[in-house]
Amino acid sequence: MAAYYLLPSAALVKALLLALSTVWLLPHVANAKHAGVTRHYKFDIKLANVTRLCHTKSMVTVNGKFIGPRIIAREGDRILVKVVNHVQNNMTIHWHGIRQIRYPWADGPAYVTQCPIQTGQSYIYNFTTNGQRGTLFYHAHISWLRATVYGPLIVLPKLGATYPFPKPYKEVPIVFGEWWNADIEAVISQALQTGGAPNVSDAYTINGLPGPLYNCSAQDTFKLKVKPGKTYLLRMINAALNDELFFSIANHTLTVVETDGNYVKPFNTNIVLITPGQTTNVLLDTKTNFPNATFLMMARPYATGQGTFDNTTTAGILEYELPPQTGKIPIKNVPVFKPKLPVLNDTSFAMRFSRRIRSLANAQFPANVPQTVHRRFFFTVGLGTSPCPQNQTCLGPNNNTKFSASVNNISMALPSTAILQAYFFNRSNGVYTTDFPPNPPVKFDYTGPPPNNTMVTNGTKVVVLPFNTRVELVMQDTSILGNESHPLHLHGYDFFIVGQGFGNYNPKKDPAKFNLVDPPQRNTVGVPAGGWVAIRFLADNPGVWFMHCHLEVHTSWGLKMAWIVLDGPKPNQKLRPPPPDLPKC
Repeated sequence: MAAYYLLPSAALVKALLLALSTVWLLPHVANAKHAGVTRHYKFDIKLANVTRLCHTKSMVTVNGKFIGPRIIAREGDRILVKVVNHVQNNMTIHWHGIRQIRYPWADGPAYVTQCPIQTGQSYIYNFTTNGQRGTLFYHAHISWLRATVYGPLIVLPKLGATYPFPKPYKEVPIVFGEWWNADIEAVISQALQTGGAPNVSDAYTINGLPGPLYNCSAQDTFKLKVKPGKTYLLRMINAALNDELFFSIANHTLTVVETDGNYVKPFNTNIVLITPGQTTNVLLDTKTNFPNATFLMMARPYATGQGTFDNTTTAGILEYELPPQTGKIPIKNVPVFKPKLPVLNDTSFAMRFSRRIRSLANAQFPANVPQTVHRRFFFTVGLGTSPCPQNQTCLGPNNNTKFSASVNNISMALPSTAILQAYFFNRSNGVYTTDFPPNPPVKFDYTGPPPNNTMVTNGTKVVVLPFNTRVELVMQDTSILGNESHPLHLHGYDFFIVGQGFGNYNPKKDPAKFNLVDPPQRNTVGVPAGGWVAIRFLADNPGVWFMHCHLEVHTSWGLKMAWIVLDGPKPNQKLRPPPPDLPKC
C-alpha cells in the first residue's frame, strides 16, 4: 500500500499542494531566501487626460493615475510588478533605492540593465526588500517619461519591529514633482536636436498638485488635515526632474529621522533640502491646541547653475481639524501663515544641512563604513560642450556647439542593446569598453577659471571592480559653464558620505577630516556647487550598476557612467541569470 493512503484526506491535499508549490517556486527559492510575503501589482502604462493650470494634455501614466499608485511592502517581502505597455513610447521602470542584490535584471535603466518594454509587450519586475526599509520610490527610466510615471514605494519594518523614534499617529507621503503644459517628450527632443537648454517646467507639484500660488490652480491643492497634539511621519520624495528643492511648513518644526531609506540621528529643522532622487522622512508634531489658523507648506528650487530654471513655488495646506465642540469658523477669518525659505542659491545652507545628517550607527542599525580602501577614484562631474553637426545651427553655450555633460570628460552614449546582457553573455565587443578613466584625463583648476577647451569625449566606458572591493570615490564639481550642484545617484548600492567641502579636493589634507564613524548612508548625494564629496562603499553586489546625475537634463547630456562588479567565488556571490520574459531590443 502506498504511504500517502495513511494520511488523512486534508493532510494529503495539503502535502500535495506543498509539493506542487515547492516545485513552482523553486527558481525563486533558489534565487533568494526571505521570510516575507509575495506582493503582486500590475502597472498598465497608458495614456490619460490630465488637467493642471487650466491645461489638459494626454500623457503617459501608470493605471491612468497621476501620480502613480502607492506600493507598500515590508522588509523581507518579495514584490512582483507586471508592467504592460499600452503606449507608443518604450518603457522601463526603476525601483529607486532597491538594492536588487545579484539581480540587476529588475533594476530598470534602459539600455544599461534591460532593453525597453516595447508597445504591446510586458515584463515582470521581480525583486525583494531584504535588509531594507524606509521611503523609496519608482519612476520611469527612459528619456524624460519619469515626469509623469512615478510613485511612492514604502517599505515598512518587519511585523513586530518598531521605528527607532516615536511611533507616528499617521504616515503621509509628500511627493514633489514637476509639471509641463507641453508634451514632455517634445521638450527634450527639441533640446537635444538644437543643442540648447530644454524649456523649464511650468510648475512644481506636491502629490501631483501645483497648489494655490499658480494661476488657475487653487482647486488643485494638496491638503493635509491634522489633529492637534499628534505626531505625523511625512515621507518626502523628490521626484522632480531637474530641481533640488527647499521645503518648509509655516510655524512648525520638523524632525529628520531617515534619509534614502536609512535611519539617522534625529535633528530638528525648519527647512529641508532634498535633491531629485532623494527621500527624507520627518516627524511633524502638531500644536497641542487648535491654532485657529491655516499653515502653508511650500517648496521652491535651490538653483546653482547659470541656466534658466523654474523659479516658482508649490504650496500645500496644513489644516487642523476643528474640535468637535467648536462651531465652523468662516474661512475668511482664519489667518494663513507662509514659511520663510532660503534664497534660491543658498549654497551655505545646503552644506550646513547636509553636514547635520549622521547615521544612527548603533548596535541595531550599525554604520559598516569601509575603514580601509582597495581602489580610489577621482571623478570630475560637470557640463561641457560638443560640436554642432555640419550645416546645422545650434543653441548651445557658444557658437556652433551643443550643451553636453560628462564624468571625467566622458559623455556617456547609451548603446542600442543593454550593457548587462552584453556582459552576462560575454558579448561586450561593440557595446562597451572597460577603460573608464579613474582620474580626469587633464588636470586643471576645477573650480577656478574654466579651461579653453570645453569639449567632451563621447563613449560607452565602464569601471570593472572585483567582488568585495572597498571603493572610495571623490566627485568634484567643475566650473566649466559654471559651478553647479549635481545630485549623483548610484544604482544597486547605498554608500557612506565620508566627506565634503568647497573648492578643489586636496588628497593630502581632506581625508584627515573624513567621518568614518557615523557618516550618512544614502543612494543619492548632492555634489556641492563649487566643491566635492567623498563616498565609500563595499562592492558586494555583482552586476552592472548605473551612476548618473539625477537632474534629468544632465543625464540626457551625458553625465552618467556604469560600474561592473564581478562575481565572487561563492554561489551566493554570483549574478543570477536573466528571467525568460526579459525584453529584447
